Amino acid sequence: MNLIQTLEREAIDALTKEKPVPEFRPGDTLRVGVKVIEGDRTRVQAFEGVCIARSNKGVGSSFTVRKISFGEGVERVFPLYSPIIDKIEVVRRGDVRRAKLYYLRGRTGKAARIAERRDIRRDVPGGQAAETGATEA
Repeated sequence: MNLIQTLEREAIDALTKEKPVPEFRPGDTLRVGVKVIEGDRTRVQAFEGVCIARSNKGVGSSFTVRKISFGEGVERVFPLYSPIIDKIEVVRRGDVRRAKLYYLRGRTGKAARIAERRDIRRDVPGGQAAETGATEA
């Protein structure tokens, strides 16, 4: 690794040590706690929606969350390691076959639903699928 990559890796390690980032993909429903400063007070506001894009570029990584608020589509791009993000919580895992879900912008209601992902491998220790009823010949 060169010097820039080493410095970037150290910065990411320092940022994730104090505030861990969960594993998520496009299609997952996220609840992002955003720090909002109002005068001299700071509060955490939840922004819940579907992750429609993720850009992995080291310290400059970001993700886009889309939600429908009062019938109007709202998208917000969050820098992944930003200090304004208090926490990221994965509410639901979605099963999609695309890396960028921009097609959801043109869909509303039931057409914009995403099926839930069921990981069989997560239940089995070691990450391997269980061999049930397998006999050797």
